[in-house]
Amino acid sequence: MAEKIGKYEVIRVLGKGATAVVYLARDPDLDREVAVKLVRFGQESSVMSRRLLKLFQTEDSICRRLIHPNIVRIYDAVIETEQAYIVMEFIDGMPLDKFCSISHLLPMHRVIGIIFKCCLALDHAFRQGVVHRDIKPANILIDANDNPKITDFGLALNLHKDMGKDSTFVMGVGSPAYMSPEQIKNYPLNQKTDLYSLGVLLFQLLTGRLPFRANNPATLMYKIVNMDTPSVCALNPSLPIGLDPIVKKALEKDLYSRYRNGAEFAKDLSTVRYQILEDDSVEEDLSHFEALRKVDFFVEFEDVELWEVLRISLWREIASKVTLIREGESNRMFGVIVEGFVEVSTEGRVICRLESGEVVGEMAFLHPSDDTRHCSVVTLEATRFLEINSAALELSSEEVQERFKKVLTAKLISRLRSANKILANQSQIAIQGSGAVCDLELSEPLQLL
Repeated sequence: MAEKIGKYEVIRVLGKGATAVVYLARDPDLDREVAVKLVRFGQESSVMSRRLLKLFQTEDSICRRLIHPNIVRIYDAVIETEQAYIVMEFIDGMPLDKFCSISHLLPMHRVIGIIFKCCLALDHAFRQGVVHRDIKPANILIDANDNPKITDFGLALNLHKDMGKDSTFVMGVGSPAYMSPEQIKNYPLNQKTDLYSLGVLLFQLLTGRLPFRANNPATLMYKIVNMDTPSVCALNPSLPIGLDPIVKKALEKDLYSRYRNGAEFAKDLSTVRYQILEDDSVEEDLSHFEALRKVDFFVEFEDVELWEVLRISLWREIASKVTLIREGESNRMFGVIVEGFVEVSTEGRVICRLESGEVVGEMAFLHPSDDTRHCSVVTLEATRFLEINSAALELSSEEVQERFKKVLTAKLISRLRSANKILANQSQIAIQGSGAVCDLELSEPLQLL
């Protein structure tokens, strides 16, 4: 194994495929760990090499546009004479296929949360004009906080597929079990094919089996195209009945009846009540709920609203001196300090220090058009932070949205008043007016200076 791939210092192998090897490496310029996917051309023909070159250039430009918390970032793509490699964000987690068997299923509320975030990621990709075309458990990584990261966005590193056809031709990619009916028929694809594949994954994570199974690919494809989708609630009676129509709509064979986009899919998922939880999950959720109940920011939230907040948020335990928000970046993430202290600064100068109950990052969230960060936020000690998924909040209930709007407005007004006092302490003495307001009768015309 080479010690370096370009400038990247190889640490170890993360995984191997038929045509590519993924390495954990270190970026010496930014001192961060990255994942490097390496493809060697070997004895491939010059025609294949030229096509691969074009593929890498195209996919690199596409994937750099996909900046979303639930999509693996692409940092770099390099094509050389005998090899090509793509440098990606390193995710310390595992693929979702670890949780697809009946003996290793995740609790239902965790499954819904994961698929919900994937819906938002696919919706973002669609708005950028990108269709994944190979959504399956192995292409979704999950970290310790149930934060999914979709990877391999159209990288299509299967060099044996028919590159001479339209880019939507994917019969040589992935497993037929997750393909949409239109994909099997080799019809032109759009974002709805990804939503179908995500529906298959949701079905599998809830039941421990695929919606369609067969002993051979031909029979499997026939079932996907022609047979009705089984009921998830019939296969798993502990699931709330509201899940059945959602899964069926995601797996509709008729494109006009399927979900139009990821946001629509996510909105329906947000209406599902989490009725069945495992004991350990209950304890964790209850502890988080009880912790939020003590935070000033959430004092006016009703219990049902607070549970909804937990479903659209990420609970983070952050060490001291970690940057939560970096000045100059663009995103709409905001959150509430549950426990700990942070420092807010701009251009290297401290603005204030905030403690439990305070919100950070709300300016970029509230601004109608500018999501640029004008301040940095750094933890001063180990901090518990509730990170709010802004896209999920916009799809949450009207009651929760209104509650956030009310509390955030009150916080902004309070801070503005405090800023006014600070400015007043640094200003000159004000002119004192009379004690009463009265109308003046002018005996002469007012002379304008």
